[in-house]
Amino acid sequence: MNSFELIYNVVKKIPYGKVSTYGQVALLAGNPHWSRVVGYALHVNPDPERIPCYRVVNRFGRVSDSFAFGGKNRQIELLRSEGVDVNDDGIVNLRKHLWRGE
Repeated sequence: MNSFELIYNVVKKIPYGKVSTYGQVALLAGNPHWSRVVGYALHVNPDPERIPCYRVVNRFGRVSDSFAFGGKNRQIELLRSEGVDVNDDGIVNLRKHLWRGE
């Protein structure tokens, strides 16, 4: 299995109403140094319906300014539709919504 497949398998597990960080996804995929690789993989996500890449944010909880599937506002909209608290600056309340892979 290649790195992108490992990453996609982790992202598929992020529950509805939760988010994870690029670093956490990298760690769970098997390499804590893959944070940027996670970003690359999500940018070319082959199946956004089954691989919810919008649930991945940076370590500060900020959504991506270059979200590949409709931009920052679309990522915010998708997260809010699941009840995720995202402020107007595009920052998720990580204390409430962070999934750590339990």
